[in-house]
Amino acid sequence: MDVYGEHERKREALVAELAAARNGGSPVALSKKTSNLFRSRDQAGARKINARGLDRVLHVDPDRRIADVEGMTTYDAFVAATLRHGLLPAVVPQLKTITIGGAVSGVGIESSSFRYGLVHETVEEMEILLGDGRIVRCSSTVNPDLFHGFANSYGTLGYVLRMNVRLVAARPFVHLTHERFGEPGAFFARIAELCVERRPDFLDGVVFSGREMYLTLGEFYDRAPGVSDYTYLGIYYRSIQRKAEDWLSAKDYIWRWDTDWFWCSKQFHAQHPIVRMLAGRRFLNSRTYQRIMRFAARVQSNSGATESVIQDVDIPIGNGAAFLDFLLREIRITPIWICPFQSFDPTVKFPLYALDPNQVHVNFGFWDVIRAGPEPGYINRAVERRALELGGKKGLYSTSYYDEETFWAIYDKDCYDALKKKYDPGGAFLNLYEKCVGRK
Repeated sequence: MDVYGEHERKREALVAELAAARNGGSPVALSKKTSNLFRSRDQAGARKINARGLDRVLHVDPDRRIADVEGMTTYDAFVAATLRHGLLPAVVPQLKTITIGGAVSGVGIESSSFRYGLVHETVEEMEILLGDGRIVRCSSTVNPDLFHGFANSYGTLGYVLRMNVRLVAARPFVHLTHERFGEPGAFFARIAELCVERRPDFLDGVVFSGREMYLTLGEFYDRAPGVSDYTYLGIYYRSIQRKAEDWLSAKDYIWRWDTDWFWCSKQFHAQHPIVRMLAGRRFLNSRTYQRIMRFAARVQSNSGATESVIQDVDIPIGNGAAFLDFLLREIRITPIWICPFQSFDPTVKFPLYALDPNQVHVNFGFWDVIRAGPEPGYINRAVERRALELGGKKGLYSTSYYDEETFWAIYDKDCYDALKKKYDPGGAFLNLYEKCVGRK
């Protein structure tokens, strides 16, 4: 099959669909097979274009370690294609259903980010569909303002049709070492030490309490004495507390969090042995849980008794212990995922998600449904305030409550307005505040 010819045909069809949608006068949105956005949205007036067919890995170049991949390709398909060549994307976000385009226009992260940065730092070139139907190529030298400004734009400047992504060498197995810590100071000091050395191959952690926290160091190996299986009856995050070390195939390591959606499968009783046996491997994955969650959201009314807290917050490592203390004392959601990251190239700036490129940051991931506070969004608002006080930023894939002035002070209104004026002058897409806080 001529994959590039097919890509061209799909691209032309999408341009025509966009032109028709644009004539309706309403904002244009993307129709997707999957979504990893966790904020309620009202898209009743939006006109949707269907980019679902742009979901293939076009080419893997083992010599240059570059993959040419369409924007709607899920990481499940992407990883399968690259592992056949003994390679992996430099950063693979945690869930199989995340798309490469979504991870770039959002802010994708994983346990190799302390070596390679965030997902958008692993991209070398993009082909982007703009709101007026133009298709532009961008890189660090061609339309560099769009290339560097695309991260954290969430489809408000355009949609990725295709991109070139850096790959790294992979081996068949990953050896895991789980280091336990009893207090935050030593925990964050160890993270800082490993980030300076940029070793091992993977690094993340889990906090179960203020006195029980683990760092997991992962290293590639060619052989293993045996491997664990967390795709069915075994539960990965629970193994961290039981085992000082472990072995997984490279594929199972990459998807170690997907089977139980980290630990959120407990919301669906999927950690009960009988439920797991009845569900089988086929249904124990993030795709299933997303479908259940979205169905429940459609049919259930919000009583106001609970609040959904689904957040990822990036904090400078020097303030990591203070933010963890806040989470454990005031938010009281555990476990907490810990994922350190640092800039792959500190000279490169990404203005819509600007962080100090010369220091390590720590991503805190915490997700649960908890008892509601005295006002709507009470807990989420508290998280936003504390993150700002500690020099952090939060991902916009989930619910946000910022007022407009605060939002634009965080996410660089002047830069965003210049990009919007240049690349979406007709306003075919919503702006970032409308989409991420207005929940459109």
